[in-house]
Amino acid sequence: MLSGKWKFLRILLLGIFITAATSVYITQHQPPATVVNTEAPEKEQFSVIQHAENHLVYPERVNYKSIPLTSLNSALQGSDPKTLALNAIEDVGEEKGTRKVEVIYPQPNQALVTITHIPQNSAAVTAIKYRVEMNTFGRSLLVSSPPVWEIIWAGSQIQCKSGSRQSKSLKCEV
Repeated sequence: MLSGKWKFLRILLLGIFITAATSVYITQHQPPATVVNTEAPEKEQFSVIQHAENHLVYPERVNYKSIPLTSLNSALQGSDPKTLALNAIEDVGEEKGTRKVEVIYPQPNQALVTITHIPQNSAAVTAIKYRVEMNTFGRSLLVSSPPVWEIIWAGSQIQCKSGSRQSKSLKCEV
């Protein structure tokens, strides 16, 4: 039989081990927090600095014009990145034509959807590309259910046909 001190020490060590194991499990399984600032910048100077920093952190966004998430008429969260992105840009690009959709997952909790829209009857535009970036937001009701994705950034770029030029309003002119 163990004495009272040994029982107490054994229980204490077991409690410390369980607490440490639980905290490791919780920190490894926390989804990344996404902070979205929806406030309008007070000064234009701040906006320019923020825009420049955005391109330093995300150089792949350089050729894209940002689409404000507040201007999207669809849900910003869903279970399928492809469907979520297509619904988000549906109102933005209403012209008829063909679409190519590509979904990649650079990290387990990140999805990048690129939609290339080729207009049917445009004299100046070759293609319009949309880029929609998402992070996982968590899971729905059950642990076994698919992750919930949230759009964190969207942008577009226009590719002009040869012989046409892109104006300051980001439209192609013949």
